[in-house]
Amino acid sequence: MRAAPISPELLLARTADAVLALPPDRRLAVAVDGAPPTRPDDLAARLVEELRLRGRPAVHVAARDFLRPASLRFEFGREDPDLFYTDWLDLKAIEREVLSPIAPDGSGRVLPRLWDPAADRAYRAEHVNLEAGGVVVLEGSFLIGSGLAFDLIVHLSMSPAALARRTEDELAWTLPAYRRYAEEMDPVSLADIAVLCDDPRHPALVED
Repeated sequence: MRAAPISPELLLARTADAVLALPPDRRLAVAVDGAPPTRPDDLAARLVEELRLRGRPAVHVAARDFLRPASLRFEFGREDPDLFYTDWLDLKAIEREVLSPIAPDGSGRVLPRLWDPAADRAYRAEHVNLEAGGVVVLEGSFLIGSGLAFDLIVHLSMSPAALARRTEDELAWTLPAYRRYAEEMDPVSLADIAVLCDDPRHPALVED
């Protein structure tokens, strides 16, 4: 795997260019996939802003706002990396509230967040009406191979050593889940845009 250094500004511009190269007459779903230390939230937020500046309506959705209730997430323990990987994210809710509405025959009414994991209750969020040509930017972990359909996938990766170093101590138990994801899904090869982010301030674009 070769990776060429790229500035965050140029990475943002190239990602926005890739989105705008897709059909402009329908709603689009873009995934920004990566472990939290790779900062998918930051890239997604900046991408939404950039798309709006270029005249495309866009909505930022965080996968962490679509977790399953605590009674389901923690049914077999609070620090099980396998369940963290396979069972924490409410994929059906993302499909129902975010992706199905932007399908060609969908209503366009997107719910940007559903479940507050800290309070363990539903947010009182308003739906957002996304017109034709609008873009949903969904960011989070374990999105590739989840069964969710995207028009463009950006994957942010870190070496195992960098990920371990940048993961908070209380979340070190999640590291086997990210290792399993990398081994089973090979997200770098499946992404449309793959970025090495051992230092998110100095990304490198993965080249074929």
